[in-house]
Amino acid sequence: MAVRISEIIKGSIAEKKKIEAGDTLLTINGNEINDVLDYRFYINDTRLLLSLKTAEGKSRLAVIHKNEFDDIGFEFETYLMDKQRSCKNKCIFCFIDQLPKGLRKSLYFKDDDSRLSFLFGNYITLTNLTDSEAERIIKMHISPVNISVQTMNPDLRVKMMANPKAGESLRYLHKFAQAELAINTQLVLCPGINDGKELERSLNELGALYPSVQSIAAVPVGLSDHREGLYPIEPYTKETAREVIGIIDRFNEKFKKEHGEIIAYAADEFYLKAELPMPDADYYNGFPQLENGVGMWALLESEFNDALDECEKKLLARKATIVTGKAAYPLINSLAEKACDKIKGLQINVVAAENKLLGKMITVSGLLCGADIITALDGKNLGEELIIPPNCLRSEGDMFLDDMTVEELSNKLKVKVTQNGSSGGELLSAMLGG
Repeated sequence: MAVRISEIIKGSIAEKKKIEAGDTLLTINGNEINDVLDYRFYINDTRLLLSLKTAEGKSRLAVIHKNEFDDIGFEFETYLMDKQRSCKNKCIFCFIDQLPKGLRKSLYFKDDDSRLSFLFGNYITLTNLTDSEAERIIKMHISPVNISVQTMNPDLRVKMMANPKAGESLRYLHKFAQAELAINTQLVLCPGINDGKELERSLNELGALYPSVQSIAAVPVGLSDHREGLYPIEPYTKETAREVIGIIDRFNEKFKKEHGEIIAYAADEFYLKAELPMPDADYYNGFPQLENGVGMWALLESEFNDALDECEKKLLARKATIVTGKAAYPLINSLAEKACDKIKGLQINVVAAENKLLGKMITVSGLLCGADIITALDGKNLGEELIIPPNCLRSEGDMFLDDMTVEELSNKLKVKVTQNGSSGGELLSAMLGG
């Protein structure tokens, strides 16, 4: 399969070589180009022989000399150069199956595309992978590979994913480890299903693949109010969350004696459910699993405290409101209090919004809707600005899960709305008005 070039960047090597939008890229140095992985891998040579077909159907060659990591100047219609691969599993814990009807269509698409693991850090289950694709990943030494494991018990994995290939596809994990690729793994834990003894098994078998397996994240299953007709799963309790943390702590203690470091981490949500103190920033060894909610609390607190220590403001007449999810409320509120204690005249009111669309058990700020925020804040004196979490908006940064825009939220609440940034320093800056 060849790929069509949709645009040529002005001033680029491609423009100088008179390659045009509409041309089709066939090969680079004799290697067929099927998608973005091929393109990214073969483009890094210093001498490139491109085989192309013009929009008129004529064949042509182009020789390019460049520095190793210089771009050519091609743009394609999609990141992947072809269609995104959808997930073929029917996981008992799938959160997309728990979404209410009537949301925008893109929210219901389940991806399981190995190329997105390379490009954006997405987690893949390996069930979509073929032997030739696995060999290509090894040949290109794509790293790290992020894998949604759930369990190392092949039979249980088949049951949890409702896919007969789920068990046998674990062989790719071993194959990648043998090829010394860096691997990050996640275990979505469901009480009484893949925790307990099964969690111990998974940790031990993944630990045996160290150092290729660099991290293991244990994440509690997310349960919305829209699970009608789905596999019955109970939420984690204080006691069962503590059991999970205990298993991980015991594994890490043994692992550290053998290897000098730890690789398994419970998501922050487990500590909140267990009502246990959150580990400090040093515990997380570079924060390899932030996207899974592992260490976000510790990192944000550490960054905020450092920024506040360096802050020279002593007086600021400002009143603003921060809205967040119930899970993050204790942290955000304590950080706001620290800022207000240090900076006289600063008033920051922190409000926890309940998730009405998805249900009370969904407490993360990233799934808050515009309507949830309005319900939580309607009638309150918000001050001169409302500060919202950055992760509750889609990637374009303009729309909530319920399709309400930031502008609409601002108009309804009659207040300026800004995002608080993704770091502790940016959160303090937002509190201070930028």
